[in-house]
Amino acid sequence: MPIDQASDLGRFEEPSLLVLVSLSDGPKHGYAIQTDVRSFANVNLGPGTLYAVLPRLERMGLIEALATEDRRRPYRITGLGATALRAELARVQGIAAAGLARLGAES
Repeated sequence: MPIDQASDLGRFEEPSLLVLVSLSDGPKHGYAIQTDVRSFANVNLGPGTLYAVLPRLERMGLIEALATEDRRRPYRITGLGATALRAELARVQGIAAAGLARLGAES
């Protein structure tokens, strides 16, 4: 799948972005992803949302499932996933910079 097809999500959905960011520092299973997302984004990614996002990202080739360990299935980001994540983070960073500039960076 070419990188530009990541836009087939319509918009890059926040749960997908959070999962990719979580996996960007190494493989994790579902509960570890939830815990990590809560720690860096202060978002409670519920199991229903998480377990809907994982197969979609896997079908898109952005993540891959690894061998099951103690009844847990870890996932890791693929090269394509890392490329898509970099592009999306740069896009979001540009939006944030524009918004802050327009607000006069009132922070």
